[in-house]
Amino acid sequence: MLQRLVHLLPPRLRAVLRRVPVLVWIYRWLRRGRLTRERYVFAALSLVAVGLGLAATASRTWAPSGALVLTVLAGGLLLRVRAFAALLGVVVVVLAYDMWRLGFSTVGPGIIATILLAGALALVLAYTRQQLGVQGLRGEYMLLELRDRLRRQGEMPELPAGWDSRVVMVQAGGSSFGGDFMVSSCDGKTLELALVDVSGKGVDAGTRALMLSGAFGGLLGSIQPDRFLPACNSYLQRQRWDEGFVTAVHLVVDLTTGEYTVESAGHPPAVQFDAGSGTWRVSSANGVVLGVVPEVRGDADRGMLRPGDALLLYTDGLVESPGSDLDAGIDRLLGEAERLVPQGFRKGAEEIVKTMAAARDDDCALVLIWRT
Repeated sequence: MLQRLVHLLPPRLRAVLRRVPVLVWIYRWLRRGRLTRERYVFAALSLVAVGLGLAATASRTWAPSGALVLTVLAGGLLLRVRAFAALLGVVVVVLAYDMWRLGFSTVGPGIIATILLAGALALVLAYTRQQLGVQGLRGEYMLLELRDRLRRQGEMPELPAGWDSRVVMVQAGGSSFGGDFMVSSCDGKTLELALVDVSGKGVDAGTRALMLSGAFGGLLGSIQPDRFLPACNSYLQRQRWDEGFVTAVHLVVDLTTGEYTVESAGHPPAVQFDAGSGTWRVSSANGVVLGVVPEVRGDADRGMLRPGDALLLYTDGLVESPGSDLDAGIDRLLGEAERLVPQGFRKGAEEIVKTMAAARDDDCALVLIWRT
């Protein structure tokens, strides 16, 4: 196929191309072995580099030597390290040819430094992508898909009439990934959910959160509710991670009667709003963080949600700050939550998170469930 393409060129053009050693070497290299996609990309970028180099000697206005940096950046995205190193060799030869024809004053140290710096950065990029086994922008597309899956999994399922909910999550530093996530399951009669906080923040904790969200989501609704947190702890124990621990709060709500059960694994306590008395009650559920000890035990808290009542779950990013007591943070959160009652829970949930998270560089999450 390669020979057919060459024979399609005019005889005079073929004669000119045969006088260019770089093109002759590329042609012979392509004829050896199977023509893979990477070889085609390498050949195309090499031809572009040679074309830019030859054009620069004819017109410095429309084809400056600095345009070679474009082929370098494209090679870093599309080629593996070995092929990219060969492309850098082609670019260096072309750049030396331009210096010979145009002089060092035209192809100055600024252009040379720019191309060399871009080559070094693109080489690191090519090495990283080769380690991941992806080329081009596929790695970014994979991360975007994982992010979208995590967001969809964190959406609250549709609740029956008489119930409503609101979920708000803000990641540290405006990142798309974070260490806070929620998994939930609802069959129309029972709502089961878990709000999880992975130690760390932002992208550093986001990779573990992506993995754990799938594992915890598979456990939720598949085993008995009282075995959920122990099963999550067993899973974390098998991972043997050194990065830290995980806290979680597990909630099961009977959507027919309003009865609920809250279990905690080192997580900040849930809070219930009693519409009858207009007060907030802090849950007494407690337990050990996940992934630290072989067995987790704790005391569950049970209650009842009547019409007008609400249940608030949150992560420590909303209430913890250096040098401050956790109880003080919870009191401030409840003070902000008091403003939700007159205007309705749905409208003010995001405002609470923005207000509480404004002075903190940490992942924050809030889950609000109420009975209408």
